[in-house]
Amino acid sequence: MVCLKAINSITSPIYTTRITKLTIFTTPTWFQSKPKLQQLRTKNVGLFLAKSSANQENAADEEDLLNEPSSRIQPQPTSNQVLSSSVSAYSRGLVFDLGQKDSWDSSEIGSPVVKRYLSDEEERWYMWYHGRSSGGKESIGLAVSSNGVHWERGEMAAKLSNDVGLVMNCGDNWWGFDTQSIRPCEVVIMSSAKVRANSSVYWLYYTGFSSEKIEFLDNSLDFSLENPERTRFEGENGKFFKSLPGLAMSQDGRHWARIEGEHHSGALFDVGLDGEWDSLFIASPKVVFHSNGDLRMYYHSYDVEKGNFAIGIARSRDGMKWLKLGKIIGGGGTGAFDELGVLNPHVVRNPKDGKYLMVYEGVDANGRRSIGMAISSDGLKGWRRLQENPVLKKSEEERWDIEGVGSPYIVQMDGEEDHEWRLYYRGVGKDGRTGIGMAVSQCDEFLSFQRWTGFHF
Repeated sequence: MVCLKAINSITSPIYTTRITKLTIFTTPTWFQSKPKLQQLRTKNVGLFLAKSSANQENAADEEDLLNEPSSRIQPQPTSNQVLSSSVSAYSRGLVFDLGQKDSWDSSEIGSPVVKRYLSDEEERWYMWYHGRSSGGKESIGLAVSSNGVHWERGEMAAKLSNDVGLVMNCGDNWWGFDTQSIRPCEVVIMSSAKVRANSSVYWLYYTGFSSEKIEFLDNSLDFSLENPERTRFEGENGKFFKSLPGLAMSQDGRHWARIEGEHHSGALFDVGLDGEWDSLFIASPKVVFHSNGDLRMYYHSYDVEKGNFAIGIARSRDGMKWLKLGKIIGGGGTGAFDELGVLNPHVVRNPKDGKYLMVYEGVDANGRRSIGMAISSDGLKGWRRLQENPVLKKSEEERWDIEGVGSPYIVQMDGEEDHEWRLYYRGVGKDGRTGIGMAVSQCDEFLSFQRWTGFHF
């Protein structure tokens, strides 16, 4: 029996929609309820991914939920400065700034995980991200939007099922793997006979950092190579905090229950053995649903032998027990934008040709960070870079992301005639100030992404 830990509780009346059989439907069912603790079966079965379909049995229930006044999104400014439909040169691409002075995310934000849900009448965007206040620990929050550009956020913890704001704190068990920092990596909506629930469930894969430090020194570097990637590079070279992958579940995307994995710390799995490429830490677990009973996790670590960050893959039948298959892509050649390695991958399947696209953060020999792209026919092997240059690099002018860009998350805009892809990313500016930006590609060649400059009519 897998153990669940409740993180938040709410006092609203219980309201659930019962689904009598496992189906694939248009949007997740939006619960206005207190999540029930789900008991996990040990039966070995496949998973079903919730995505677009025309299932008629659930259409009426979904329409009622989407039309509830409390579920409608009212976009609000994301910072002290109101964002207009056109942006200044300095803030070009910036769609989500730091929170208000006394909010939980006033000092740092990043790690955007962006989801777009469609119905017949509207679209709804969710963004999970990490943030922290001055002197606080990194936590996970949720913002919502009707267009993926103008976001509604919360300054405090989300309590009700339609609130926004802080939704998950660090673990409080001294032996846990996530006591110092947590960062969202992927959210997948799935149904499984392993989880006893009335509907599909949000599965949050995240990185948890403990207080355990792992150090290796490389005095040849002129900058501090740290993990997690702090905005201000201070201290000794090679200072790492051990991180491992975690899993939490929710029925509304706001109130989460941790799943204790097989590792004694509660993580899903451990680092590799001494001498293996991922023996230091496991970070940024991004999960792709390939088919029933076949999930792939892409993650990064630091390969001490090669001296660079690298990305590996693991596979699972149930999303909980994982088998690591090894490294799939490492650092580029001398002088490349990713010479010191690749990290923070996000992988999607291109509906046009079925191939797998990977956007990732690359680190060059001087520590500068930019975003690259690779492609694979099956998502398992044969990964190759699309080009020698990054698809998005730091601003060359005095802008909000002049110091670097990373933590990419790519979203395809649906439609036969719509070839737009959106790239959400974390940007770093002067004095380590962070924000979340968006860039757009209007073609399938992905040669470059242009920073968003506003809606044009």
